[in-house]
This record gives sequence, C-alpha cells and structure tokens, in this order.
Amino acid sequence: MADFIVALVKDLQESGREWENVSLDRFLSAIEAWIRDMDGYYKNMGQPVPDTPTWKTFADILFVARIYE
Repeated sequence: MADFIVALVKDLQESGREWENVSLDRFLSAIEAWIRDMDGYYKNMGQPVPDTPTWKTFADILFVARIYE
C-alpha cells in the first residue's frame, strides 16, 4: 500500500494538471462523495460491492478521488 501512495504522489507531481482534485480539501471531499456513491460504481462495473473494506477498496477510493467530481 505504501508503494501505491508513493505512486500517487509521483503522479500528482508529474501529471497534476490531469487531476481534478489537487488540494487537500477537494481531495478529501472527493473521497467522501465517492464513498457515498461507490456501491453504484461496483454494481455498474459488474463487481461485488465490498462488505468490509480492504486495502484494495482503500486504493480504489484514493485512486478515484484524483478525478471524482
């Protein structure tokens, strides 16, 4: 998971213009919004909705928060 965070930081530094949520408050707001909507995302993707969050779920949340509006 730490390597994933390092990769996110690197991506922000190198491709920040592609991120919708570059400030901490916008990033955290996107996390909150996506968590509220994530059941629909998993259903639309044909994936099971996680009953208990895993590290993969957490990684999905952080990854999507880059661009979620």
